[in-house]
Amino acid sequence: MKKIKHKRFFFLEEHCFSIKKNFFNKVISQKPLQKVDLLHPARSDLYHWLLALSWQKFLLLTSIFYLVINIFFACAYLTTGNGIANTEPGSFKDAFFFSIQTLSTVGYGSMYPETLYAQILVTLEVWAGLLLVAILTGLMFARFSRPTARVLFSKVAVICPLNGVPTLIFRTANQRENQILEAQIQVSLVRNEISSEGHFMRRFYDINLLRSQTPMFGLSWQVMHPIDENSPLFGASAEILAEEDTELWVTLTGLDETFSQTIHARYSYTYRDILWDMKLVDIFLQASDGKYYIDISHFHDVIPFHPKEVNSDHRRLTVRGK
Repeated sequence: MKKIKHKRFFFLEEHCFSIKKNFFNKVISQKPLQKVDLLHPARSDLYHWLLALSWQKFLLLTSIFYLVINIFFACAYLTTGNGIANTEPGSFKDAFFFSIQTLSTVGYGSMYPETLYAQILVTLEVWAGLLLVAILTGLMFARFSRPTARVLFSKVAVICPLNGVPTLIFRTANQRENQILEAQIQVSLVRNEISSEGHFMRRFYDINLLRSQTPMFGLSWQVMHPIDENSPLFGASAEILAEEDTELWVTLTGLDETFSQTIHARYSYTYRDILWDMKLVDIFLQASDGKYYIDISHFHDVIPFHPKEVNSDHRRLTVRGK
């Protein structure tokens, strides 16, 4: 099953800006803001910064730090002259590998300090090695033990009639084989608005769903919002959504039955991701043993919605029911 990287986004408190519209649009369009850069200043919250790094960047950073600290002590050992036994004087290679053995407290015995100056350097490096091992052990444990959600969201949302009512529809799926208990989903509509005084605001609207929670989330969940008179999308069109730079922000929370901890997943849809007069392809399959499966290969696929075909099918069902 292919893992899909989720879109990430940030939350703004609802407030207004008395600034120019082009600058306002530039600020709110900076998405995603949750990515972490290696050049990001980490002095204010170093622990969270290290946890938020991707595994590739984290391993790269720790490897660079490991090499730098060994190079530093290797250069310090070169200043001892003949202070390290069984090493060639002035050999950076011997000093470097002696530093690695000392930092990891391996101590094969073939190389050892002979002078007081060398003993002091070894003491400092062993102390630094103990701190390094303790810190890296804690960071690795925190990263591995942190519960994460593998929840897949459809790349697009569609708007099509459902029981005669225009309905916003998208779907999500649990990519793990376990269950997410007491899952809840919340959808917010975010768009630009101008007050009567000329203030630009990024307004939030909570969207009512036909079903916003489920006791067990195991396969797929089709999220539906009827666009009626109480909906912020009532009377909207694709052009209006583009003009207002409309977005849908989705958050899903639940209890992972394996870790018994709360997990979170989030996604966002821009107005470009909302397709009109389209419907999602059916992905449910039933095997011969009676179990239901979902076809992830068509999870993001959509097909045009044809009202005539639906009406004709509905008439046939009505006649058959009579």
